Amino acid sequence: MKNIVLTAMAASAVLVSCGTVQSLVQNTFPYTTNVLVSTGVPADKEVSSTATATNVQTWFGGNNNAKIKDVRISDAKISVASPSGGNLSAFKTIKIFVSSNGTGERLVASRSNISTNSSSLNLDLNDTGYLDEIVKSSGLTVRTVYELKNQTSSDMNIKVALNFNSVPAN
Repeated sequence: MKNIVLTAMAASAVLVSCGTVQSLVQNTFPYTTNVLVSTGVPADKEVSSTATATNVQTWFGGNNNAKIKDVRISDAKISVASPSGGNLSAFKTIKIFVSSNGTGERLVASRSNISTNSSSLNLDLNDTGYLDEIVKSSGLTVRTVYELKNQTSSDMNIKVALNFNSVPAN
């Protein structure tokens, strides 16, 4: 009986340490950009804004041989960067797409029927599978598509913050 308990304790310790090692070697890297929503944007019409993700490229440099794999989107959030005290109540929908040179565009996060007076909002993540090819290619591009419920009374800057995670490749 004593051997069974000791074996179970040892097996538990090994499993916990494997999980700890996995979390230690897992990489998370951010991408942020600002999207200008000007007062001239009409309500009930989809509008698109595109930005090249230069800060992600500093992690990998467009290197297809980067020693990472299993890249996924882990978090997506929008927030009002300006004006101070602004909120997201004017937004109806928002969608975030990623692509790069030679790859198709993939929807990674979105939110429909937005009804909040908050200045920030977590987006729903889309299960897009692995994004290795997109992130490791040069020219990673993030396209933000939004629709307003009503026109804004002043220009608004929206910060889009994405986090990707990966594990080291062998």
